[in-house]
Amino acid sequence: MSEASDPRLHHPHVARNREPILEVLRRVLPPSGLVLEVASGSGEHAAFFAKGLPSVAWQPTDVDARVLASIAAFRANSGASNLLAPVRLDVTWAHWPVDRANAIVCCNMIHISPWTATEGLMAGAGRVVREGGVLYLYGPYQIEGRHTAPTNQEFDTYLRGQNAVWGIRDLGDVTDLAARHGLKLAETVPMPANNLSVIFRRS
Repeated sequence: MSEASDPRLHHPHVARNREPILEVLRRVLPPSGLVLEVASGSGEHAAFFAKGLPSVAWQPTDVDARVLASIAAFRANSGASNLLAPVRLDVTWAHWPVDRANAIVCCNMIHISPWTATEGLMAGAGRVVREGGVLYLYGPYQIEGRHTAPTNQEFDTYLRGQNAVWGIRDLGDVTDLAARHGLKLAETVPMPANNLSVIFRRS
């Protein structure tokens, strides 16, 4: 495949964060079953995590056609038989194309989307995740209305300049919203570059 015809997208941050994220996923995800990845982006995470977690079926999704093509290309080159074909999913839909999952993984979506996307994510997770299952989030968060680092505050200002409805969310707001859909905060794990892994359990 020539570079010009290769649909795969590449994001430098993935190479920096994928190992720390995988370390947490190996500990908190169910040992088997279906993991639904929401807002998979380029597909780099999907290919890496599926290979690192061979006992689960990994279902990548996204809403953007160009991104779905990238995921499909990474899947074709991954050699991971447990990596399923990507599916189009908009988190704000009332009915998702996947209606049951043992876990949901969502990295770096909440701060680069409107709050309605987070509302859709939590409502969908409440419907889809089986009792005792996991919702795993990764990204930057404010804690009690304060940024965890000056660089996060600068990033937040940048995001809101790009789109007024984007921005780093307060973890308390996210946790309260999750609770309304039967998802209880179980753990937060500090991650590199002032990010957090946030783990919810479906009650």
